[in-house]
Amino acid sequence: MCFLFSFMPATFWVTVGFFVLYSSTKADGAVGKFGRILAVWIFILAAAILICGAYLTLSGDCPIDQFLEQMKTPSGS
Repeated sequence: MCFLFSFMPATFWVTVGFFVLYSSTKADGAVGKFGRILAVWIFILAAAILICGAYLTLSGDCPIDQFLEQMKTPSGS
C-alpha cells in the first residue's frame, strides 16, 4: 500500500524536475548547468521515494497497512 501512495509525491517531484530541466535549457552558462544538475537530483529524489515505498511495502512495515488492520471490525459482532 505504501508503494501506491508513494506515487503521489514522486509524481509531484518528477513534474517539478521536468519544469526545472525545461527552464535550464532556456538558460545559458552556469545557470543552465546548475539547472540541469538540480533536475538530475530532483529525479533521483523521486526515484528514492518510490524505492522507499517499495521497501516498506515488501518488508511489511508499512504504517498504512497497520492502520487499516486496526480499522477492521470484528466479523463476529
